[in-house]
Amino acid sequence: MPPPLTPWEFWRQTLNSPKRILAPMVDASELPWRLLSRKYGTELAYTPMMNAGIFIREPRYRREHLESCAEDRPLIAQFCANDTEIFLKAAKMAEQHCDAIDLNLGCPQSIAKKGHYGAFLQDEWDLISKMVKLIHRELSVPITCKVRVFEDIDKSIAYAKMLEESGCYALTVHGRTREQKGPLTGLASWKHIQAVKAAVNIPVIANGNIQYWSDVERCLESTGADAVMIAEGNLTNPALFANLQPLVWDMGKEYLDLVERYPCPMSYARGHLFKIFNHCLMLEECFHLRQALVDGTNLEDFKAVVVELEKHFTPYQQGLKPWTPPADHPSSRLPFPPWHCQPYVRPSPEEHKKKIQLIMADEAKRKREEEDNGQEKPEGVLSKNKLKKLAKLARNPKKQARLARQDLVMCNQCSNLPVIINHTATESSANTNCAELVAEKSAKLKN
Repeated sequence: MPPPLTPWEFWRQTLNSPKRILAPMVDASELPWRLLSRKYGTELAYTPMMNAGIFIREPRYRREHLESCAEDRPLIAQFCANDTEIFLKAAKMAEQHCDAIDLNLGCPQSIAKKGHYGAFLQDEWDLISKMVKLIHRELSVPITCKVRVFEDIDKSIAYAKMLEESGCYALTVHGRTREQKGPLTGLASWKHIQAVKAAVNIPVIANGNIQYWSDVERCLESTGADAVMIAEGNLTNPALFANLQPLVWDMGKEYLDLVERYPCPMSYARGHLFKIFNHCLMLEECFHLRQALVDGTNLEDFKAVVVELEKHFTPYQQGLKPWTPPADHPSSRLPFPPWHCQPYVRPSPEEHKKKIQLIMADEAKRKREEEDNGQEKPEGVLSKNKLKKLAKLARNPKKQARLARQDLVMCNQCSNLPVIINHTATESSANTNCAELVAEKSAKLKN
């Protein structure tokens, strides 16, 4: 039986006409983070995106992703899916724990491409319509959808209308295309969101370009949307919706207190602290705290990092020591000192492309010079990419721990790069070079 309320009745009576909404985020919008965000102005939140297939198979996955409490409402459970029956079964299992089911049609990441879900379903309108109609018909709670736009505004409008006609009760429109991701993210198009809002008769939530509180107000005015959803802006400042730039260690403490009350995977907690502390941890004087956060395995380890961070920056915060950011460091361009929560601003796609062009030109010049000088690459010397991978392995304590009883020695061909060898290696093998090491490791893996 379809939900008894109309879309607008659902929006007003069940969701309480929210204006400030926290996005569904993989491994990031778990219960403790939702509660912290609700304390600072979030009025509606989503679970992390859940894979419908895994959800119906694994009880632990269900428990971790659906954990909630009385203070955590209204709440929408989001799924990615590409099979109508699997989606229905997962939605049925979740409907008693949330106020609506959301279908993710916006994830642009490679894992979504591989799994054929998210934004990689946006060309299969028949399948999408079947999934939305089925949930609308069979569940007691409404279905909502989160989408990305097409480059063509008219196609974006037709897409939204199809979803509305299929039974979608509220539509979140991320004003970026499927291709706008990573270093090519760029700005979201509020014009697309405005056009969709004007064309449909269901609530529309605008998503994209929200870095500060002023952006929230501008977005609502520019798009005419009924609410604004934030993701990245919230990760660096969970108090964005409260129009605050709080001290990073205060947010860290509050979050860890909630994690202690509502335990979650430590990888989630580590990820949140990295985002909150990002601008501080980028300073050379805080590299040791960055490493401590990487090495931390429990709440006590993370709390110790918060204490050390506060201890280091409090004299600057209180004006007891003058703060002068490094001139060539990103923190010098921040509107607030780095110990205040504020957004990380991505370089523009144009800047990224220019950087890549410079790197390619530099590499081409180096190759030409080698050819002109008659230089050949010595046998056994690895490429820069392979050397980077080896260096990353040497710096990563988790990967090192998985390799039984190992030491670091210096490669005899690139003396600044540590090479991992076994304690049981012969004395002569301690003088190995990177190429030999890689060949040896590859042979062992094949065997």
